[in-house]
Amino acid sequence: MKALLLILSLSLTLTGCQSAYYAAAEQVGYHKREILVDRVEDAQESQQEAQEQFSSALEQLKTLVDFDGGELEDVYDKVKAEYDDAQDAADAVTSRINGVNDVADAMFDEWQTELEQYQSANLRRESETQLRDTRRRYDSMLKAMRQAEAKMDPVLKRLKDNELYLKHNLNARAVGAIGKEFGALEGEVERVIAEMNKAIAESDKFIATLQ
Repeated sequence: MKALLLILSLSLTLTGCQSAYYAAAEQVGYHKREILVDRVEDAQESQQEAQEQFSSALEQLKTLVDFDGGELEDVYDKVKAEYDDAQDAADAVTSRINGVNDVADAMFDEWQTELEQYQSANLRRESETQLRDTRRRYDSMLKAMRQAEAKMDPVLKRLKDNELYLKHNLNARAVGAIGKEFGALEGEVERVIAEMNKAIAESDKFIATLQ
């Protein structure tokens, strides 16, 4: 099913119309609720990959702090590559979260509109209650995701500072200066990972309510 949706997505890329994408998906029996679950899982995957990449960037800086000889330019190249990969990983997290939010908004709007189609007052009330509960759980998950996303920016800025400083000062003094910053960076990476783990746990709970 995901392969089919990828084809649909590529076919609609030029239009940039998500509503057309959802309509085409529903034509093949792939509804917004299922798309939402898949996108939440994709967001979880991107968060896990970001955790690994931030940890890798931190480890590369640790190698620099412990530097005891060799070509500093080679070390710089590795530090820059790790920063670039961390930025890409962070961008992927943001993109996936935005994708989750887009389909969730569409699903909730549709659900709200379709409440008017009920003839049974009892069934409508039950559906309204389910909608309210689902939205509440979704909001909790999205908040956790956005909080984790926000924690990435300070880390990226520190990584960029280190990369720039090393670029312009390829000497032992630069290594020493970066070493003084390492403890703060390490703490921020730990906080990012903790926030992402919270977001992933919230995502697991939300997915369980939809399946």
